[in-house]
Amino acid sequence: MYVGPTQSRSVLIAWGTTEGGGRNTIGRASKAMGNAVLRLNGDHPVTGRNWEEVGGLTPDTAYPYEVLIDGKRIGGGTVRTLPERATILNFFVIGDYGTGDLSQLEVARVMAREYQRLEAAGKHVRFVITNGDNIYAKKVFGVPTRRGTGNDDAHWESRFFLPYKPLIEHIPFYPSLGNHDGNESESTRDLPVYLDNFFFPGNVPARYYTFSVPGLADFFALDTTRNVAHDWPVPGFDVRSAQYQWLRKTLAASSAPWKIAYGHHPPFTAGPNHPASYNDLLPFMNLFRDNRVAAYFCGHEHNFQLATPHPEMGKAIMILSGAGGELRAGDVRDRMRAAGIAAWADTIHFLSVEIEGDEMRITPISPYPMPIRDPESKQISLPIVIHKP
Repeated sequence: MYVGPTQSRSVLIAWGTTEGGGRNTIGRASKAMGNAVLRLNGDHPVTGRNWEEVGGLTPDTAYPYEVLIDGKRIGGGTVRTLPERATILNFFVIGDYGTGDLSQLEVARVMAREYQRLEAAGKHVRFVITNGDNIYAKKVFGVPTRRGTGNDDAHWESRFFLPYKPLIEHIPFYPSLGNHDGNESESTRDLPVYLDNFFFPGNVPARYYTFSVPGLADFFALDTTRNVAHDWPVPGFDVRSAQYQWLRKTLAASSAPWKIAYGHHPPFTAGPNHPASYNDLLPFMNLFRDNRVAAYFCGHEHNFQLATPHPEMGKAIMILSGAGGELRAGDVRDRMRAAGIAAWADTIHFLSVEIEGDEMRITPISPYPMPIRDPESKQISLPIVIHKP
């Protein structure tokens, strides 16, 4: 049971099983479990599929729901519509998380607790955006294999649906693609399952897309990978690509006070493992600069890094959060200045983000103490504040 895209007057609810075994048992095109009824602001009979979008709802209102299959209740939760015009926004960010390891479970539990804490305080977390690498291949004695890569629904139980159950019953995940979500690092068959199991704005599977929080923010999910598909003749960051042309037009058309982009690869990083994707992402960075994008969230490196302002990006600030399920330990302080990195931490975490007025406040949250240090080893104060361009 999980929530798909939410809007001011509609929500999408999905269900299914993670039996998999070569069959499509959960997701947009999965085989129907049986005759379903979604009870949400009335009864909605559903046949032939495992999801339903309900419209005609009231903005910024919590709706309890439940799903019955052949008359038997299989689960439920509560979902809240977006405001008609928002003045404040809370959301979470997580990257490189779908390992199934203890670290992922620890971060997931902290996310659930923080969600409940904010709800109790009247601050409604509206969604989670992901910085890619949503499902990793199975490991044996800590060593990655080519098995269980995410190309079967059964792989998703321990690495997505179970860890985030307390969240996905209430809020949607809006993902971006990582190299482990396709054949850049794993299996070509990972990508179709990713596109089926997640639900995207407009209810259309997409490698890149946009969605809005009315009156406040537009979000742009980007595919920065080299995952191959028959309709992907050049990488999506190439100026010849359909994605680049789409982003150029869509950013220019946006009049939102806040424009926020997110994807997997970082244009700047101090490591310790991956090089910066500066050359690949320069076309995107120039679009960020020319269209007053405020922030770019990314992952790939398994730690936390905050970039200094870079002229190529204008006022857009890069925030790297790639330790939602696996940590890549290693002190990078001696590399930070040369790499254009202002702050760093090597601790598993997720980000809690709040936008209010002209400020975006970003707080990394971990199951453990998480000092965030500058190149001189001084601990920086939290939250990290970004101002609207």
